[in-house]
Amino acid sequence: MENEALKEKVIEVLQTIFDPELPVSIWELGLIYEINILPINNVQIVMTLTAPGCPAAQSLPVEVDQKVREIEGVNDVHVAVTWTPAWDKSMMSEVAQLQLGFL
Repeated sequence: MENEALKEKVIEVLQTIFDPELPVSIWELGLIYEINILPINNVQIVMTLTAPGCPAAQSLPVEVDQKVREIEGVNDVHVAVTWTPAWDKSMMSEVAQLQLGFL
């Protein structure tokens, strides 16, 4: 599978994973900083959480790993959580801001 096509599939999967405290996908919240498709279809994802004390700090990265791993053609997945830059509401998509009443 071509890198760009695989990246699109990864994004589709990320749009099905929701922050447990907000009715918005982690993709729309802007929690995904990077998606890299490496040789032999290894997927590297750099993400953050809404706050360091986020109750989903343990579960969300695991859910991302598991769901991306299920995509046909994916060889391996590495999910890294970063706090730089710190997440803030401006990182949300317009869709998420509308859903949460920020626009």
